[in-house]
Amino acid sequence: MDIRIRTATTEDAEELLEIYTYYIKNTAVTFEYEVPSPEEFQERIRHILEHYPYLVAESDGEIIGYSYAGRFHPRAAFAWDVEMTVYLKHEIRRTGVGRKLYTLMEKILQKQGIINTISLITKPIDAYSDYNSVQFHEKMGYTYAGELKNCGYKFNKWYTLIYMDKQIGRIQENMLPIHDFDEVRKSFGL
Repeated sequence: MDIRIRTATTEDAEELLEIYTYYIKNTAVTFEYEVPSPEEFQERIRHILEHYPYLVAESDGEIIGYSYAGRFHPRAAFAWDVEMTVYLKHEIRRTGVGRKLYTLMEKILQKQGIINTISLITKPIDAYSDYNSVQFHEKMGYTYAGELKNCGYKFNKWYTLIYMDKQIGRIQENMLPIHDFDEVRKSFGL
């Protein structure tokens, strides 16, 4: 499969939302109940791109997946930590597209000065939650960092969130400020 990765735009909102809608309606991978409007999804894209990368993967001109990073927590001391997200068309999972998105995402985040990437994963307990996210993140070098038990209720069932993290940057005593995505994106041809 020939894959092209580029920066998302607000014009991609409907195609990205189509991918995400499957996970809202059919899985506990996201705890969102209602499908957002295209306008709300455009605003989400715009908000992420103010500081962080939002990438789409295309094959033959069709968007087949996307990934983005967002601030893990608003407190100042968490500035060097991001939460990672990736969604693929459900029929193309396990084809290497997620790995390509995450690999480029991590390189961009390193250039921005990010130290830690964090992923929140629904603990696999049933068909709604078993989407191999834990195995994917382990292969990407993430390690188990803890869990929030029974914190999400969907499909008349309680789900636990697993925290997995990966240190991608070098910690030091006097940390430099984080660069915005726009400051580094050209060095990646984005």
